[in-house]
Amino acid sequence: EIEAKYTKKMQVLRDELDLRRKTEIYEVEERKNSHISELMRNHEKAFNDIKNYYNDITLKNLALISLLKEQIEEMKKKENHLEKEKADVLLQNKQLKEPLQQAQEQVFELQKKLAHYDKDKEALTNTKARLKVTQKELKDLQWEHEVLEQRFSKVQAERDELYQKFTKAINEVQQKTGFKNLLLERKLKGLLSVLEKKEVELSEVFAASNLDPGALSLVSHKLEDVLNSKNTTIKDLQFQLAQVCKAHNDMLQTFEAKLTAFGIPLDNLGFKPLASSVLGQ
Repeated sequence: EIEAKYTKKMQVLRDELDLRRKTEIYEVEERKNSHISELMRNHEKAFNDIKNYYNDITLKNLALISLLKEQIEEMKKKENHLEKEKADVLLQNKQLKEPLQQAQEQVFELQKKLAHYDKDKEALTNTKARLKVTQKELKDLQWEHEVLEQRFSKVQAERDELYQKFTKAINEVQQKTGFKNLLLERKLKGLLSVLEKKEVELSEVFAASNLDPGALSLVSHKLEDVLNSKNTTIKDLQFQLAQVCKAHNDMLQTFEAKLTAFGIPLDNLGFKPLASSVLGQ
């Protein structure tokens, strides 16, 4: 019974172990088939990737070959063109031999001049130093120029105002002095004319009368007194006329000096001031 019992248990155990072995074999086969399928898919993908990669390389190489062929054609054209240019250049070289000789002579002359380069360079350095100083002075002058422009604007306004005042004053003074000069000149001419007439009449009287020397001397003294009085009057009138003319001329000189100081040309007046000349000068 015990042997039958354990034989039965052993059979059951053997069946269970056989079933477990089959199950494990089935699972191993399933994993193997799955792994094989995955490997096949990976190999297929890798094959396709490699195929696409080499296809791309092939296409790129074909495009590169086409491009290189085009470049070769362009290079051949350029080579032909360069050959033509080379022929032209050779011809030009033959034609330029004489200018080349002249240029070489000029180079020789320039090399002589180059010997003085150090002196010129030193002079250039000194000139640059002076240029910096001059530029600084220029900046200072520009600043002063701006200040002077502002002052000039102010002075110009004052000048315009003074110009109007001087123009008005010179017109008034010129009218007054001109009128006074005219009166004095007419008066002086009248007195001179009267004096000449009196001298003529006196000469005629002396010639016509038979006066004795004493009476003639007395008449001569009286006549000299009258003449001296008239001459004194004439001199006084001439002195007054000279004073008026001098005052007029001094006023014109002052006016012209003011215009020059303010930078106004005399031509801008619109008229030429009349300078009075002293009678007899």
